[in-house]
Parts: sequence; structure tokens; C-alpha cells
Amino acid sequence: MLRTSPQPKETFPLGPFTVPRVWVGLWQLSSNAWGSASAAKIRQAMARHIERGYNAFADHYGSAEILYGQFKESLPSPAEVVGATKWCVFRQTELSRSVVENAVRERMTRMRTTTVDLLQFHWQDYSDKGYLTALQILQDLQNEGLISAVGLCNFDAIRTDEICTQLGPGFIVSNQVQFSLIDTRPLHGMADVCERHNVKLLTYGTLCGGFLADQWLNQPEPDLYSGVLTPSQRKYLDMILKAWGNWALFQSLLAVLRDIGDRYGGLSIANIATRWVLDHSFVGAVIIGARLGVSEHTDDNDRVFGFSLTDEDNRAIEAVQARSNGRRMITLIGDCGAEYR
Repeated sequence: MLRTSPQPKETFPLGPFTVPRVWVGLWQLSSNAWGSASAAKIRQAMARHIERGYNAFADHYGSAEILYGQFKESLPSPAEVVGATKWCVFRQTELSRSVVENAVRERMTRMRTTTVDLLQFHWQDYSDKGYLTALQILQDLQNEGLISAVGLCNFDAIRTDEICTQLGPGFIVSNQVQFSLIDTRPLHGMADVCERHNVKLLTYGTLCGGFLADQWLNQPEPDLYSGVLTPSQRKYLDMILKAWGNWALFQSLLAVLRDIGDRYGGLSIANIATRWVLDHSFVGAVIIGARLGVSEHTDDNDRVFGFSLTDEDNRAIEAVQARSNGRRMITLIGDCGAEYR
């Protein structure tokens, strides 16, 4: 029988839910490239996370929707678990009520539920204003009880502001975007939009695919094409080296984070990097990918709670960031989500 963690976790309100500020990311279940486990081991790992208080799961791509649905259906109290899935529109689509509703009902069928907890919506082509039509229909479906909460995924600040202004306060509750010590683009526009419309960011890439970790301190620059890196690591290493700075500067950042962690009694580099993101008021939660049944870090994740970085800590971090291209990344790459368009 599942039991909840006795340890207090930081939580925040998201639509009708109260959720933890660290979510379990399931995107790594979508490909064997990260390593895989049996369905039984994956369900056991989900149960372990819930026992520790991590009862929010995000990014149900493909088989992850099915695995999550089977797991949630088996729980004695399914309502205590929150699942965030996605509807992504990548190509020109003739929108109608039936098209949108079918997409939502497909999520419901695969996740074995009568209501989608959080539907995160992604739209590829901003030149096509159909995203407003789609969201208006999603708002109707929410009013009819098919969706509990609606969020965005990889929308930029301009479009997020437009959507929240047109569809009214309280409808859009979140936007899932990349945010880390390396990728600080949400600080340049998105933060103000979130504060204005009471939207919370659900952030991914917080640990840069695992590079913001002790294991990479004092290590040589890895070969991007060696074949030993995961897809996430290749993506974030490319960002570190080509957009943010270079490996030597990244080592300086890791060293600063290690020093800060030591001042807090030996917290990990990953703890400090995660706490930096969580200390921003417009961030609701960080989504940390887990290779369920293969590699999990619940013990380490527990340690991101119960403290905040000091001004001294932040000054030491900012001194390294000031030597990087981080503040220009929004012009080098574009606003949040631009790398996917």
C-alpha cells in the first residue's frame, strides 16, 4: 500500500491541484536511447516516487501515457496523483471542435482516465493563428469537464501574453519551457508575462541533461560525437559549447556551485542548480527526467528543499554568468521554445 512521504515538500497551486515543486519527467520512457526497464520495474519506480511525495508526472509521450495510465488505475487513491500530458500540433491542421476533442479523448483513453489533469498545448507555426482557435475549444472542453487545467508548452513571451490576454485570467496555468543556469532566456520577458497573468513555469533542462552535476567537475570536455552521450546530453553539451560559452568556463561554474554546496553541508551541484531555478517566483516546478527502473535520484532531489540561496551565493554565480553568452542567448537562439520552430 502506498504511503505519502513524512517529509514536507514545497508545493504550489496549479489550477485545482496542489502539486510539489519537483516533478518526475517521463520523456525518457519514449526511447531506449536513455536505457530501458520492464513495465513492472517502471511501475514500481513510480510507486517509490509517490511514497517520497513526488506525485506529479509530466511529458507522457507515446508509451509513457499507457504506462502511466496503467499505474494510476492500479492505485487505491488515483486522484492523489497528477499527470501532465501534451497535445502538440506540428503541421498545418484544419481545426474543428471534433479534431480538438478527439485529441483530448485520445489522451484520456491512453491514460485510462475520464479527465486530463493538465493538458499542455504546443503549436509549431506562429504565423498560423490557429493556436487561438484551438485554445478556445480547449477552454470549452475544460468547462465541460474533460480537462482540469490547461497549460502551454514552449510558447514564447509574446504569444503567451497574447493568449492570456485574449482568453482571460486563470485559464492558462502554466508554460513548460527550458530554464537553467545555462539557459536563462525566461528572465528576459517571460518572467514579466508570468507575473502579470499568474502563470507558472514548469521548467525542464534544469540540470542540462545531467551536466550540472558533480560527476562532470574537473573532467575533460566530452566528445559530442563519441556515441556514449544520451540524446539529452548531446543537446545540452551543444548548447554549452556553441551558445553559452566553452568547457573551461563551464568548469568554473561547476566549481562555484561545488563551493556553494559545501557551505550548505555538502549539497550536490545538482541541488544548487535546481535551487537556483526554484528561487524564482515565476517558477512553479522543475521537471527532472528519470530513467525509471534504471536511474533515479529521489534521495538527492529531497535535498533541494528547505533552503534558499543567499545574495552572496547568487553574486558568485552571476560573476561566472557575466563571462558567458547567457544574456545574449535570447538573441542567439530566440525566445523560449524558438529552438523547436
